[in-house]
Amino acid sequence: MSNDFDYVFHLSHIDLDGYGCQYLTTKVFDNIECYNANYGPEVTARIEQILEDIKAKENIKPLILITDLNLTTKEANALEKEAVAIGAKIVLLDHHATGKNAAEKFGWYHLDTSKCATLIIYNWLKEHFTFDEKNEYQAIVDAINAIDIWVDESIYFPYGRVLLGMISGAREVNRVVFAREDREYKLYLIEAAKRILQEHSLEDAPIALDDALHSIKKEYFIALKNDTKDNLVADYVTTILTENRDIMSVEYQGKRGVLTFSTGNTSLIGNNFLLANEDFDFYMDVNSRGGFSLRSNNKIDVSKMAERVGNGGGHPNASGGKIENFKSNFVYAKLRDFVQEYLKERE
Repeated sequence: MSNDFDYVFHLSHIDLDGYGCQYLTTKVFDNIECYNANYGPEVTARIEQILEDIKAKENIKPLILITDLNLTTKEANALEKEAVAIGAKIVLLDHHATGKNAAEKFGWYHLDTSKCATLIIYNWLKEHFTFDEKNEYQAIVDAINAIDIWVDESIYFPYGRVLLGMISGAREVNRVVFAREDREYKLYLIEAAKRILQEHSLEDAPIALDDALHSIKKEYFIALKNDTKDNLVADYVTTILTENRDIMSVEYQGKRGVLTFSTGNTSLIGNNFLLANEDFDFYMDVNSRGGFSLRSNNKIDVSKMAERVGNGGGHPNASGGKIENFKSNFVYAKLRDFVQEYLKERE
């Protein structure tokens, strides 16, 4: 099978099981791009993104790998048609019974309702790529399986419960704006959890992981010196904002700002960014309903900006409002384009 492709485009769910799948595939494949989606329109949006990314690359044999997500027959038909057109192979590994009709129709759609997707892909990797010959990853996979399909009699179930909360509570990095960084953070957490499971007995491991989580998270975000977790996260987000500022910038009346989406902690992150990027005039964070927060550092009166563009207001350096008829998007670049056009129309 490895000769059939040389570049993997892996789409997976946004829960523990979904990231568990990518935790394993990133151990096996060197040439891999990862994507994540919740159910519904986001799956279609991510598939479109994958197809665009494949078309942008030359001289590759692509594999579209989908895990822990089910497709309707209509979605599967559309994907297969596009994949054939660009010469891509498809493999879908899932455990949700709602995909039964599609699984019966398409040979690349593999459905197994008896185990979680992480265990399914673990077996697939072992079978086709001689992965984990020493069973180093078996325990963490069993823990994910126990909690995801609720095998409460499993000896790994208590540890799985801590894993579940660990990933669902990992909201420090916004997954829409910083998809790669958010994913890397969550895979780092799973790696740390695997290590703790190896170092402790099954009885002690759940408490050991629970006790260590705060420190594990801080270790990920520390750059130069220790600080509170909130400050470390704000510094981390400021750094990646700065690195990506040119593709995240918007303009309003000749002033330059940076646009984020549902990032939160606006005062701390916004002020940090503006201090680190003196050539930027404002910071704008928009949520999924179109509400926005603005921050400035005496470069522009954002209360007037908020009033004009969003019937809002506030203070000269801190204000907010709401974008009318806001169109949310799962792809940041399209979200930015929408907001930029909205701001331009209201200059």
